[in-house]
Amino acid sequence: MSERILVAMSGGVDSSVAAALLVRAGVDVVGVWMRLHDGADSFSDVKRSCCSADAADDARRVASQLGIPFYVLDLEREFADGVMRPFADAYLSGRTPSPCIDCNTTVKFGALLGRARGLYDSDAVATGHYARVRQTPDPGQPDGVRHELLSGVDPDKDQGYFLYGLTCDQLARSRFPLGDLTKPQVRAMAAELGLVTAAKPESQELCFVPGGDIGGALRDRAGWMPVAGRVVDADGRDAGSHPGAAAFTVGQRGGVAVALGERQYVQRIDVQANVIQLGRRADLERRAFAIEGVSLIDPVRPDGPFPALVRVRHRGSLVLGVVTPPEPGARDDHWQVALERAVWAPAPGQAAVLHDPGEPARILGGGRIVEAAWRT
Repeated sequence: MSERILVAMSGGVDSSVAAALLVRAGVDVVGVWMRLHDGADSFSDVKRSCCSADAADDARRVASQLGIPFYVLDLEREFADGVMRPFADAYLSGRTPSPCIDCNTTVKFGALLGRARGLYDSDAVATGHYARVRQTPDPGQPDGVRHELLSGVDPDKDQGYFLYGLTCDQLARSRFPLGDLTKPQVRAMAAELGLVTAAKPESQELCFVPGGDIGGALRDRAGWMPVAGRVVDADGRDAGSHPGAAAFTVGQRGGVAVALGERQYVQRIDVQANVIQLGRRADLERRAFAIEGVSLIDPVRPDGPFPALVRVRHRGSLVLGVVTPPEPGARDDHWQVALERAVWAPAPGQAAVLHDPGEPARILGGGRIVEAAWRT
């Protein structure tokens, strides 16, 4: 009897080809489109997003082409609690959220994976992520196998950064059919198969933030009321005003109407005082910061400092550093990260993902940045 796999079909070309490859391999495939929020009902700007009614129709049409059953699963409550609320909380506290990471860990490979067996008698969940899972013999594991997360082979599409929070158990039941392919190959396969999504463009914005309007999303989703505040320069001198500090993020350049003679970026955000501090690009470089909420794919926690290649944003460079776990009994769970060279604008709340220095494609885990030291 073949394995039954639940494919999260977004209505895009990647998940369409992922489903097609599994069908071609003789797998018993079930397609599911997840209803995550009311954006498709309320905003015309999300028409092309993965969460729109049009996307559901595209996913259904692909499922029909492939001859597989198709269902719509309502995960709106789980998405609200696990993604949209942390997103709003992060901005309202001056941090940078990572909603795609939260969606993967709490919705796709959390809620969906949890329902796969009970609702659909499925063994695993597959998605169109560009990432890989490797099985390595390990007698120390309950099933004798260690499941490792690897980057996708296409450096332009690798999405391992967004999956660092998955556990060994989740990886054991996760399938990434596109991990060994490039985007052009996926497009070519979709065209060859005649899939209706073959030429569909990609959406580059958050599915629940129409038009990229962060302030509007905070008003609509969290009841935020913007209040104008001070903008100061790198030396703390008044330089202008802003429409509301919570709608900004560290590293942002646009949205602040201040002329200081050279390009300025948001360096610090104080939402309590409603003040934004700007700085030159070099002012945002850091060689050290701390991370919290650390999730490691290997469940064995290191007992001391260890080397790692660190990536602080999707498609950012891997930089060698040393990660030091907190001492037993420490008052906080901050892991210290010291890098060989500076990275630009590691923002509080942003994910720092750790890779194996001996095998850069292997992802060890990661955490969320909580503070950054001044550049030295």
